[in-house]
Amino acid sequence: MPSFQSIFLAALCISFGLKLWLLLRQMRHVWLHRDTPPAAFADSIPLAEHRKAASYTLAKSRLGLLTLALEVGLLLAFTLGGGLQWLNDALSGQIAQPLLVGVGVLLGLTLISGAAELPFNLYRQFRIEARFGFNRQTLAGFFADLFKQTLLGLTIGAPLILLVLWLMGIMGDSWWLWVWAVWMGFNLLLLTVYPTVIAPLFNKFTPLADTDLKQRIEDLLARAGFHASGVFVMDGSRRSSHGNAYFTGLGKNKRIVFYDTLLAQLTPEQIEAVLAHELGHFKRRHIIKRIGLMFVLSLVMLGLLAVLKDAAWFYQGLGVASQSDATALALFFLALPVFLFPLSPLMSLYSRKHEFEADAFAASLTHPGHLVSALVRLYRDNAATLTPDPVYSLFYDSHPKAVERIGKLESYAEQASSTTRNLHPIRT
Repeated sequence: MPSFQSIFLAALCISFGLKLWLLLRQMRHVWLHRDTPPAAFADSIPLAEHRKAASYTLAKSRLGLLTLALEVGLLLAFTLGGGLQWLNDALSGQIAQPLLVGVGVLLGLTLISGAAELPFNLYRQFRIEARFGFNRQTLAGFFADLFKQTLLGLTIGAPLILLVLWLMGIMGDSWWLWVWAVWMGFNLLLLTVYPTVIAPLFNKFTPLADTDLKQRIEDLLARAGFHASGVFVMDGSRRSSHGNAYFTGLGKNKRIVFYDTLLAQLTPEQIEAVLAHELGHFKRRHIIKRIGLMFVLSLVMLGLLAVLKDAAWFYQGLGVASQSDATALALFFLALPVFLFPLSPLMSLYSRKHEFEADAFAASLTHPGHLVSALVRLYRDNAATLTPDPVYSLFYDSHPKAVERIGKLESYAEQASSTTRNLHPIRT
């Protein structure tokens, strides 16, 4: 029977090989179609813009090859390379309290990974994004954000890790149920307070000032039966020229957020259509469904960890001699993505299904053509590739391919026109 180490290495080769193959497929497919935009976009996306999107995708993909190598290198260094064991031994020699050692180990892994990824993030922001005209971030602003993110992560993460390790140590065989309850409660709390407590630490949010647009939005919300605490504009232009819109928060803290860049890109009718799409996620209960799925998957994963935590072969197979709750957590979350990546198409398919449903809802509240024109504008302005590799898209894309999405919306528009003709026949 093969050892767990052999199984892990085989899974790593499969996962790494699959990611590499997918990236190379994507690069080849985008390159081959850089001069031939899809026929559906021939009149709306100039060839120069299509080529820009291809170059942008290729630049990000080349960086993706390097980050993939880093990902595998860090994983092997932390596990079979002895990095996790070294970190645990180093902290154990300096700190007497095992719980604090565990917190240090988990935070240390996070900080080391972040430091290793920093050069790649800098290159992405200040070379790739800047080269294609999207970056508006300053170097000082980048490091200010990094400092705030790190401080916030330590402030929230350290107590949470301490609580989890404490529960693992005192709750006996049922510890994983207690940890699951704490984890779910933490996520719900985070979703509730994020709009009013966390997000304002990084961006400025102001109530929508355009009275005509605000009235249009309020009318749409009334038709959809949606109640929000407000409609806000976020200063996304501080960092990037990319546009976006989203819902955030739970309960009374629900709010609608538009990037200022998106408001500058789209007409009022297009903005209304984009918002109707986001409302579709709410009305079709996608947020509740995703939270429920997260609850179930978290419970299953913690149940699996409860089995592995006391298995000596689990630690030995991943290069760790010290069995502890902290090393069990670290090894589990380091190794788990290796085994789960081949299942990525299932989650991507689920997400794309939700996007189609939200589009259908938007088409029922607004004219489908407005969402079509909004998406085309966003594809163009954000340099989104219109010709992704189908297999790559199957694994990675949470949204439908542009051609499929536009085609579906245009079919809704044709149905609406046909219904109108039937209701109002031409009289002679």
